[in-house]
Amino acid sequence: QVQLVESGGGLVQTGGSLRLSCAASGRALGTSVMGWFRQTPGTEREFVAAISWSGASTDYADSVKGRFTISRDNAKNTVYLQMNSLKTEETDVYFCAAKRTYGIVRLTSQYDAWGQGTQVTVSS
Repeated sequence: QVQLVESGGGLVQTGGSLRLSCAASGRALGTSVMGWFRQTPGTEREFVAAISWSGASTDYADSVKGRFTISRDNAKNTVYLQMNSLKTEETDVYFCAAKRTYGIVRLTSQYDAWGQGTQVTVSS
């Protein structure tokens, strides 16, 4: 079983940047698809980005394309989400997730390990 711990959240002004990290332990991430999701309390968890085990393939929600970048360092068992030009409506708790089976997907049900989340607050 893999344990995931997110970090890097915080308070940033509109237009600012943050870099989230997701550190894994308990199992190497080298063969896992990794994803980032976000959630406002009371709403469904929303797909943000995902990356294949090699890093060669990525997928982004339309709302973040061109502003967010997902990357991974398998040697460090860590996945990153660089977020630029942040908007107030992107204030959320951000979660990373791992999926052992092949193929990038956007469905939360396909991911079998989740972190506890990190709060991102974008102020106007």
